[in-house]
Amino acid sequence: MNETILLVDDETDLLQFLSEVLGEEYNVLTASGGLQALELLGSYTVHLVISDVMMPGIDGFELCAKIKSSAEYCHIPIILLTARNTITAKIEGLKHGADAYIEKPFSHDLLLVQAANLLNNRSKVRNHFVQDPFSYISFAEQSRSDVEFLKKLDDYIHKNLSNSDFDIDELAQYMNMSRPTLYRRIKQLLNVPVKDMVTQARLKKAVHLMAENNHRIFEIAEIVGYKSQTVFGRSFQRYFHQSPLEYISSLRNKFNERNT
Repeated sequence: MNETILLVDDETDLLQFLSEVLGEEYNVLTASGGLQALELLGSYTVHLVISDVMMPGIDGFELCAKIKSSAEYCHIPIILLTARNTITAKIEGLKHGADAYIEKPFSHDLLLVQAANLLNNRSKVRNHFVQDPFSYISFAEQSRSDVEFLKKLDDYIHKNLSNSDFDIDELAQYMNMSRPTLYRRIKQLLNVPVKDMVTQARLKKAVHLMAENNHRIFEIAEIVGYKSQTVFGRSFQRYFHQSPLEYISSLRNKFNERNT
């Protein structure tokens, strides 16, 4: 599924041109101003915002500030477009939280590359989190607000791994968010549902315990919040495509190979 880019500009011709250029690779939403852009953010899952700076009403700087100060949207990267090519203007854009600043007139190839870079950085973070069993949440290439959010989330989940009754409502309350808002932000940041994220955290902790080789499987299951070794085994199999015993065996074989 392609990512969705929100284009914001009061110039109809430019909006149409950029929509056609970006529409070849992405899903594109368009807004003629900052107010409409905020309304669209509330209705759609947006992965990147590209906005002109000079607009009537809510301009690009103000839109950027509103997005970056929102707990629900601050993770969304923003590219600002402007004819103001002074250092002062660039600094102002960065102060408002812009992730990139492109001067008009610009090459559409430059815009495509900048958009791809910002989106690929997030994709790398998501893939690293999902694919590496010995990692928890990676904070590399994240914005400061994302790092703070993920660190707080990660710490709380790991403090509660052994609690089999730990649920998403409790997590949302701790993060001071509604359940839908938490779901949406985690989905956009890591491309996994919150429930799956908690399950992955439990199983990744289990992998660490297996590597330490100090616990039996039923003990590991209890430590990471499973009431039953059988349920733990099924969950582990679904995620790693191996049973816990097979995984432990593969770890031992790798260890032996390194030491022969």
